[in-house]
Amino acid sequence: MKATPGFTEELQSTDSRALRSRDALCNALLRLLESQALDEISIRHIAAEAGVGHATFYRHYKSKEALLDDLAAEEMERLVGLALPVLAEQDAAASCLTLCTYVENHRSLWSTLLTGGAALAMKEQLLEISRQLTREFDPPEEPLPIDLRVTLSASAIVEFLAWWLRQADPRPVEEVARMLHQGVIGPQLQGFVPPA
Repeated sequence: MKATPGFTEELQSTDSRALRSRDALCNALLRLLESQALDEISIRHIAAEAGVGHATFYRHYKSKEALLDDLAAEEMERLVGLALPVLAEQDAAASCLTLCTYVENHRSLWSTLLTGGAALAMKEQLLEISRQLTREFDPPEEPLPIDLRVTLSASAIVEFLAWWLRQADPRPVEEVARMLHQGVIGPQLQGFVPPA
């Protein structure tokens, strides 16, 4: 089948325009979350802040919660994608340091997400990723069912990061990573062998 001249360029143009619109909507929601709770923000506010039409919002998302879930999923996937290989190649302490360093380097974004109304969406995304990971290995016999361990760990990680980000005088990354490892991650990872 012969390609139609200009089709690829037109498709790429549409794709890049769609990506720009999506980025504008994500950034607009983040800016609005810095000063308002999610339930106070309308789709019209988001579209206006993004500089796009109201209809453009609906071409990408069915609701503001869907936009928030998209942001949460992207950030959690990025975070886990950085920390999990370190866990597999080094250890849990190094993985915690990687995780905390990433959050510190993106403090404004994570503060907005975790203290501006997206904590539940972030926790749900981490839970989903964690559940997928635990399906890939046979956990040893444990006093707690694996799904309960995953739920407790994901909740504790999100709450721990939110606590850190709310501090007026935040502790150094290395100290926070050590606390996260000793208090949350280390105890939950006993007997866990990450998939290669």
